[in-house]
Amino acid sequence: MERLRVASCRIADDAFKSRTVAIQGMDRVKHIKPDFPPDAFAGTAAYYARYRVPYPQRLLKDLLVRADVTGNGSLLDLACGPGSVSLAIASSFREVWAIDLEPEMIEVGRSEAALRGATNITWKPGRAEDLEAPADTFELITIGAAFHRLDQQRVAAQTLRWLKPRCCLATLGSDTVLSGREPWQQIVLEIVRRWRNRRFPNHDGLPQGPGSGPEHNERVLKESGFEEVASYPFVEAHEWTIKTIVGYLYSTSVCSKLILGGDAEGFESDLEAALLAHDPSGIYREDTPWGYTIARKPK
Repeated sequence: MERLRVASCRIADDAFKSRTVAIQGMDRVKHIKPDFPPDAFAGTAAYYARYRVPYPQRLLKDLLVRADVTGNGSLLDLACGPGSVSLAIASSFREVWAIDLEPEMIEVGRSEAALRGATNITWKPGRAEDLEAPADTFELITIGAAFHRLDQQRVAAQTLRWLKPRCCLATLGSDTVLSGREPWQQIVLEIVRRWRNRRFPNHDGLPQGPGSGPEHNERVLKESGFEEVASYPFVEAHEWTIKTIVGYLYSTSVCSKLILGGDAEGFESDLEAALLAHDPSGIYREDTPWGYTIARKPK
């Protein structure tokens, strides 16, 4: 059981393996401001909405219970993408603000909300760091698979101000196709690296971002003044097909169609051939580690 818990706590916030930055003396966090291209997710929104695996219901229910959500409060979903978190839990709030840097993500989220009849969500394009929101407003603030992409120190300080007293911030995430340890996932990782190297021969491997993962997030939030900081792991079985694996990869900033350029067709053929050679059934299974880190604002 302890080994399962340790494995489950390896929570990645995006399309590569989770990573904890070095801690310098007295548990002070080494803050690294991310420097991602502004168009990192260009062309990915539709794939993101369709092929990203939804957050497990039991994780979301556990989060809402631990956050003491009343059903009549306000949710702020920062770096929301196409609404993976906000759409899933909007019914537990009177109103929702969903913020993302990419206008394309906001438009896909708004369309999905219309299909679901979710009328209590206000979609706002823009950087999380630049958001202006009144103090002591939100019952819960969420950051799904994106905390590592933000100026963590600044955002943590802002969320502490925006939350009502004794209310919570939660960062959510999971391991990914590119960070899993199944043999088929290693095949996918190697092929992604090979095709990226064709496009970027002077860059070895996948890009690495600043700190992420539950241990790092806990330290950031404790240092920022939050209380009752803790992380909770979950494991969910999932089956992939070649189509859903390709769709997932196109939803990421490391293997989008923009990254592949005109090589997408060749990439898909190469990936399909390698996976079918490994397992002709075309079904690829994994036990996905998920989790969230939650922190409470003092009185």
